[in-house]
Amino acid sequence: MKGVLGVIVFLLFLVIAAGMYYYSTYNKLIKLKESVDAAWSDVDVQLKRRADLIPNLVNTVKGYAQHEKEIFEYVAKARANLLNAKTPRDEIRASNQLEGAIGRLLLIVEKYPELKANEEFTRLMDNLEGTENRIAVARKRYNDAVRVYNTTIKSFPKSIIASKMGFKPAVYFRVENPKEKEVPKVNFGNTTGLVFGVLVYA
Repeated sequence: MKGVLGVIVFLLFLVIAAGMYYYSTYNKLIKLKESVDAAWSDVDVQLKRRADLIPNLVNTVKGYAQHEKEIFEYVAKARANLLNAKTPRDEIRASNQLEGAIGRLLLIVEKYPELKANEEFTRLMDNLEGTENRIAVARKRYNDAVRVYNTTIKSFPKSIIASKMGFKPAVYFRVENPKEKEVPKVNFGNTTGLVFGVLVYA
């Protein structure tokens, strides 16, 4: 009788321990998912901030290069895709496209030295460069949060709980097209032209 009672107590202990582990793991996954969502929100704010700068930048360049219609249309389309994106994956893809569009737009500047001396253009480029820096910081924080979250939901035995509760891997903010990695940066300490850099994605 004592043996049966001992087995029952042991099984009850296992059930309670399993339940506690299940709910603690679930709560942990919820917190990690919230961290990913919060980090993405920061990225989203900066991407929208960049998009808000584009119309004024395009209009300034248009004042010197009205015939570059193809580039202006490409930039406008890329910006629209970003603003209309519904998911992080779509927004990341649209952001990469917009970066490539900005790069093509800024290449035009090399043909117009007087444009580089324009105060409005200089101010816009300062704002754009600052925004790119903020995007880089927000992107790193987001990718760090995604790495922790994805690693957790793929690790056994947490992966079993994550699968049953519908937790899915989050997408990293990566450049999908290698040609879009090059993004022009303006160094106004050197007025001879544009300085090109590469944004590195985690």
